[in-house]
Amino acid sequence: MANMNQLRLMKVVLGPRVTEKSTRLAEAHRQFVFRVVKDASKPEIKKAVELMFNVQVECVQICNVRGKSKAVRGIPGRRPGWKKAYVRLKPGFDIELISAQ
Repeated sequence: MANMNQLRLMKVVLGPRVTEKSTRLAEAHRQFVFRVVKDASKPEIKKAVELMFNVQVECVQICNVRGKSKAVRGIPGRRPGWKKAYVRLKPGFDIELISAQ
């Protein structure tokens, strides 16, 4: 059962969000932004980040991002919504995220 739980934790974090805002947050407040699965909870996100990056998490804030309405060749459509997590690390810990430029 512990192995299955670890597999779930490895699938919770989908990837980092590397933007100007997230870079500013990381430098100023040791806060990192991740895209997570829609049904993830705060304790699950905390355990997943601690497991994947070998750090200690201070707190987690989550935000549901609504999908945008877009039109492709005049046909209206909607992009899917997603969830992001703001993860603050305890002092002395850091995550090195490599941005693709």
